[in-house]
Amino acid sequence: MELHDIWFVLIAVLWIGYFFLEGFDFGIGVLTKLLARDRKERRVLINTIGPVWDGNEVWLLTAGGATFAAFPEWYATLFSGFYLPLLIILLCLIVRGVAFEYRAKRNEERWQTNWENAIFWTSLIPAVLWGVAFGNIVRGVKIDADMEYVGNFFDLLNPYAILGGLVTLFLFTFHGAVFAALKTAGDIRVRARALAIKLGLATAVLALGFLLWTQAVSGDRWSLVALIVAVVALVAAIGAIAKGREGWSFTFSGLTIVAAVAMLFLTLFPNVMPSSLNEAWNLTVTNASSTPYTLKIMTWCAGIATPMVLLYQSWTYWVFRKRIGTQHIADAH
Repeated sequence: MELHDIWFVLIAVLWIGYFFLEGFDFGIGVLTKLLARDRKERRVLINTIGPVWDGNEVWLLTAGGATFAAFPEWYATLFSGFYLPLLIILLCLIVRGVAFEYRAKRNEERWQTNWENAIFWTSLIPAVLWGVAFGNIVRGVKIDADMEYVGNFFDLLNPYAILGGLVTLFLFTFHGAVFAALKTAGDIRVRARALAIKLGLATAVLALGFLLWTQAVSGDRWSLVALIVAVVALVAAIGAIAKGREGWSFTFSGLTIVAAVAMLFLTLFPNVMPSSLNEAWNLTVTNASSTPYTLKIMTWCAGIATPMVLLYQSWTYWVFRKRIGTQHIADAH
């Protein structure tokens, strides 16, 4: 296996980690409108991710940086061709971070309501757009012989990509509902369980259609294995939450995300961004990668830094492992 193959796998792992962690993060943001009945319950939900949401986004920064360094042609084509959706995602993540920090700075009703609305929309929109983006990457887009995207924004809004956006929205919201049931106490925990079952069933229908479509168009035996794992894990997650086993349900919902994203990368390899105009113009791990020397230096740096980041983030989740309920939230002034 060459270094560019290894870095394709590492970038896939970074995206898997990002969607696993930021998935329930986005889901909690959406649930502030779907699950919470009042401001105190919204505060409970926000506090479940308060200590970890910013750390989860480090995975996105690392995935983007690794793509830039390891596959500069992929990075250039992706970020120029998908400029508008990626810009919308970036703006949402900026506003979302500000909303988390500024929501409680003033006690006025309108002030807090506006920031809470911002949290909801800046969680929902990226959850959809990430699915649309990855759907287009796997399906293939209009790339010419110069490795440049020659389509427009509306070319990205095709049925396959839109279905992918719906899948990520429902899957992340389901993942978030399971996380809410795992991290909360009292009535909101009970309602999170009930909502998770409904979301899980809707997710199963959408995800099965999307994954089967992907397998039919560009799958192989390895992607089929990942598809089976994703479907079985999703069914297990729904069954576990129905029995009140939140920990197992969260494990299986996370495994669903891991297997589903892994399937997309398995169907993609050895391409990194297929051309829908001509297969000869596909961006691959070979023609889009950096020099072997660059990849070698990156491998050494990643080998040293990655374990420290994983240990620190694991420690953070361990410290903030306790449940939280409305009884832990002080009344507003």
